Amino acid sequence: MSNTPSPVRRWAVPITVIVAAVVLFITAISLGQGRTDSPEEGSQAAGEGPVEVEAVETPDLSDIERRDEGDPLAVGPVDAPVGLVIFDDYQCPFCAQWSQDTLPLMMERVEEGELRIEWRQVNVFGDASLRAAQAAYAAALQGKHVEYHEALFAGGEPRPESELSEEALTELAGELGLDVDQFTVDFTSEETGEAVERNETLGTELGAFSTPTFVLGGEPIVGAQPSSVFTDTFDAALVEG
Repeated sequence: MSNTPSPVRRWAVPITVIVAAVVLFITAISLGQGRTDSPEEGSQAAGEGPVEVEAVETPDLSDIERRDEGDPLAVGPVDAPVGLVIFDDYQCPFCAQWSQDTLPLMMERVEEGELRIEWRQVNVFGDASLRAAQAAYAAALQGKHVEYHEALFAGGEPRPESELSEEALTELAGELGLDVDQFTVDFTSEETGEAVERNETLGTELGAFSTPTFVLGGEPIVGAQPSSVFTDTFDAALVEG
C-alpha cells in the first residue's frame, strides 16, 4: 500500500463549527418543546401546527483516515471496522487528561481488532509542541510511539516546556530503551519534518484548532469529553459498520 495519503476533502465548515451547529440544533428543539405560551384567543397563529426545525447534517469525516499499513503513528488493524483519528498537542492538558482516562478504553477495542487509531499532532502551542511531535515520530519509527506518547502524558499531565527540549526528549528515548543514535538521526530528519508538517496541515484544513479533537467512526468530537461519549460513539459506529 502506498505511503502517500489520499487527498483530504477541504471542508467548507471546520469540525468545531459543525459541532457548534449540532449543539444549536439540539438547543432549538429543547426550547421549542419547553414553550408553553399560546397565541391570544381570536388571533391567527403564524404557521399552524408543530414547528419543524431543519436538521443539521454532519458530514462523514471518515475519509480523513489514512488506513496506511506503513503509518508509524497508528495502531490497530488497517481494516478495522471503526477508525479514530486524534488531533492533539503535547502541551495540551486536556489531551493528557484524555490519554489518561479514555485512551486505555480505546486501546481495548484496538486489541480486540475492532478499532484503528491514528494520531495527528497539530502543535498549536508552539515550538516545544513541534519538538515533542518530532520526537514522538522518531520513536514511532522504532515501533515505540504508544510508549513515548504515554511517557509524554504520564500521570495525565503534559510535561513542562523545560522537559520538551531536544536534550530532554532524547534522554526520554534512552529511558524507554530506544536506539538513541538512530533516534537522534530521525528526530531531525527530513522525513520526520515532512510527516509532522503533513499532519499539522491536515488539522489546519479540518479546522481542528481546539485540542483535543477527534473523528471517531466519521463523527467529530471536540474536547476531552467523558469516556462514555467515546465508548457510545464507538459502539454505534461498530453497529453501523
